Amino acid sequence: MKKIKRPDLEKIKNIKRPNSFTFILYMCRLVFRGLILLAAVYLYFAHRDLLVSFVRDDFLRTFDWRHVIWLVLMFGMIIHILPAKFITMGSRKSSLNTYTEPTAHYDSDELYRFVQIMNVKAWKVMLIWLCFNAVFAVLYLFGVIGNAEMLLLSFLYFVSDMICILIFCPFQSLIMKNRCCVNCRIFDWGHFMIYTPLLFIKSFFSWSLFFTACIVLIRWEVIYASHPERFWHGSNTTLQCENCKDRICQIKQPLKEMYRHISKNIQDYLK
Repeated sequence: MKKIKRPDLEKIKNIKRPNSFTFILYMCRLVFRGLILLAAVYLYFAHRDLLVSFVRDDFLRTFDWRHVIWLVLMFGMIIHILPAKFITMGSRKSSLNTYTEPTAHYDSDELYRFVQIMNVKAWKVMLIWLCFNAVFAVLYLFGVIGNAEMLLLSFLYFVSDMICILIFCPFQSLIMKNRCCVNCRIFDWGHFMIYTPLLFIKSFFSWSLFFTACIVLIRWEVIYASHPERFWHGSNTTLQCENCKDRICQIKQPLKEMYRHISKNIQDYLK
């Protein structure tokens, strides 16, 4: 198998740029979410009754550590409904105040084609996600797994969401094919995906999170349908690489470049 040539290695190295505040913040969020997942795993094996207590009827009777977790999770969605300045442009691009129309007139037909293509890909992702989680739903409804397992699954998705933003996203690589998260068509679908398992647990904790996530999703889709020009780099120069201030692709882009070269070398080797 061919080795990656030195010019290609230099190209991979040169992708890295100085870390931005957004990148550092999101790395901290990844660590924080990882700690929450580890705590959930610990409770699952050592004190499963405490994990299940999130979805018990006594959740609203007293204020304790469970409500702090709930507030943190809820806050993570509120900042997407009312986009905060410290979150990535991947979410904030839906707002009018982040839209920058290009100096040269963009092609409306090309924008329309972009919307059509992205919509088809987006609903493919939704279909795959619902089918995948239907497996857990069936297992839950037949009593094979319980509330503890569904909660743990949701916390796993909670971490996976940040991994998709910073390191690797299978939906981006295999289906959407967008060049970065800032340009992602389904960026604000994340919370809906995180809390999908909670739909099947009847409790204030689970349903308040899931249906708030639905509000985030619906808001995103309404804006996308009303103002698609905010979501395409050809009609919104804020989304173009040279204007990006987030730089949350510090890890993902070099990995993509490395994968591209390895794939090419494998193909060349098999010829």
